[in-house]
Amino acid sequence: MKLFKKNQIIIYVIVLMLMTAGYLNYTTNSKKQTSVETSMQLESKDDTKLADIGDATLVNSNDVATQNTTNEAKTTNSVKDETNTNNVMLEDDETSEETALQTSSANSNDYFVKSKMEREAMYSQMIETYEKVLNSTNSIETQRQSATQEIQKINETKNSIMICENLIKTKGFENNIIFVNGESISIIVGVEEIKQEEVAQIQNIIAREMKAKIENIHIATK
Repeated sequence: MKLFKKNQIIIYVIVLMLMTAGYLNYTTNSKKQTSVETSMQLESKDDTKLADIGDATLVNSNDVATQNTTNEAKTTNSVKDETNTNNVMLEDDETSEETALQTSSANSNDYFVKSKMEREAMYSQMIETYEKVLNSTNSIETQRQSATQEIQKINETKNSIMICENLIKTKGFENNIIFVNGESISIIVGVEEIKQEEVAQIQNIIAREMKAKIENIHIATK
């Protein structure tokens, strides 16, 4: 009976030892597995970091490319703006020049219009003066005859001037005016320069229509 109890105790001890060994083996394997998983997780995290670094580098490359493109666009736009500015300045200069020419032309037209009005007023006043002599009861016959002749002469001069100015217009001188002072005749044409053959044409017109000598005809430009 005692032997049976000893054997039973030994069996219990062996079973306990086997259970302890199994538990220790299980614990060791679990630690190894956890260590392997932790190592794999760390490697995965490192890979993620590397991926993040790679992505960041790629993004920076795009940023640099974008910045270069932006700088090129700014440079191109700057060149375009400068070109447009130059074009605007040229257009402004052309506009200013055109405006100046138009102003000069308008001033020239005003001069000829005003001068003809003043000339007409002068002739009208002269005629009015001679008509007063004709209508005056105190005028003698010789004075009336002289006044009549002067009035006729003025009208003939006005008619000849009108004919000459119209003929000179047909030669390309739209603006022109003639002044008569006795035998001397002056004509002003609205051009900056005049050719010698054009001078000869104007002189021939005035000499023919106004019975004037060539040496008494004076031409000027304005």
